[in-house]
Amino acid sequence: QVQPVESGGGSVQAGGSLRLSCVASGSIFSFSAMGWYRQAPGKRRELVASITRGGSTNFADSVKGRFTISRDNAKNTVYLQMNSLKPEDTAVYYCNLNPPGYAYWGQGTQVTVSS
Repeated sequence: QVQPVESGGGSVQAGGSLRLSCVASGSIFSFSAMGWYRQAPGKRRELVASITRGGSTNFADSVKGRFTISRDNAKNTVYLQMNSLKPEDTAVYYCNLNPPGYAYWGQGTQVTVSS
């Protein structure tokens, strides 16, 4: 099994934008709902956005209206567009199945938002 590979994180000022990418090779990912999760220091990992194979999306209340999630099944890639970033969005971001599979946590990508 191969873990997804996340990229696109970085350091931005509040109000800025980032686009995260997740390459998830394997049929299990292509045919499953996917999610973007995040874990801030001292906090539990949380689901921030999810997308079904058909493209239906859901968002945590804390990011609704600011984040969008999309997927390109042909490229085995899931994206998270993050706009109007806030310092409280600072975290390591991961992608995984939704619900998540224990074996599919990757290294994540760090997002740091400064005020």
